Amino acid sequence: MTEPGAPVVAALSGGVDSAVAAALLVAAGRDVIGMTLRLYDARGTQASAGGRCCGPRDIEDARRVCQHLGIPFYVVDLEAEFSRHVVDDFVAAYVAGQTPNPCVKCNQHIKFSPLIARARALGADTVATGHYARIGPAPGGGLRFLRGVDSGKDQAYFLFATPAEALAAIEMPLGALTKEEVRARARDFALPNAAKAESQEICFVPDGDYAGFVEKHALGRRRLPLAGAIVDEDGAEVGRHPGTHRFTVGQRKGLGAAADGSPRYVVRVDADRREVIVGPRQAAESRAFGVRDVRWFGPPPEGPRACTVQVRHRQSPVGCQVALSGELAQVAVATPVIAAPGQAAVFFDGDAVLGGGWIAQDSP
Repeated sequence: MTEPGAPVVAALSGGVDSAVAAALLVAAGRDVIGMTLRLYDARGTQASAGGRCCGPRDIEDARRVCQHLGIPFYVVDLEAEFSRHVVDDFVAAYVAGQTPNPCVKCNQHIKFSPLIARARALGADTVATGHYARIGPAPGGGLRFLRGVDSGKDQAYFLFATPAEALAAIEMPLGALTKEEVRARARDFALPNAAKAESQEICFVPDGDYAGFVEKHALGRRRLPLAGAIVDEDGAEVGRHPGTHRFTVGQRKGLGAAADGSPRYVVRVDADRREVIVGPRQAAESRAFGVRDVRWFGPPPEGPRACTVQVRHRQSPVGCQVALSGELAQVAVATPVIAAPGQAAVFFDGDAVLGGGWIAQDSP
């Protein structure tokens, strides 16, 4: 955190976490400017009334928080950038048979660099967010993310793709707090959104119908997701599906059981052939996979590096060896994991983020 008198922009989502982050800064005597993002047009949807990150209702909640705290409030329209970097990527990934992670893309392209630029235009050196993560030194110089102390709320996994050059301009006041402590502080500050429920869905798909969203937004693009066959590992058809975009590696729901009564899992999605390949759970698991577009905090490893890897937000990290091979990082895990192409794979050394990338479509 910079000097107490230095101006800081508080990035407000409309939720309780970012509101408490702003309130803590005000209480510390900081010169705080509230700023929220308009990212998508949610008129006529559940988000316009029920509240989702950066939706219309949330912008008004952020405004009320700033009024309560007595700080200036600005709204930044990044709808075009959000559509290009997050929504278009989300749709294209599902159409290609991958499983995207829009929250990581949003942190990479939307949440930090544009806000930092606008903060500096207002005379502020840093941007503060309500993430449950911390920032600390990286070996060899520079900074990196550390896990938040609340393991149930930790968001370091989502932050690996944040530009390294932005870290010196970011503050995370909640990194050392638990969710219960944050709720208590919201009540202590009498924040107008202190009792607001958390959003569990992707902000631009407030009804949770990801497949319907992809179908709607794929109209007029390269192709529509098309129906096809569900096949076993031998290529025998065991069912039909309405579109490969409705399936992800490791999925069990909606696949029925094999002839012996054992559950089926999605082993692979072949969008070009319009096939969903299914099999037993162990067939969906990987002991080795490739990771593309890897970025590191600090210098990349020169040889095989022992660390842990996390391939989903709610998955516990597992031990691994990671080694660079051409444009990919090759990862060998000690415990099999379901590594869905398109998802983020993030490498950790204890609580510290080493780096991460995206699970490759043609993993070994």
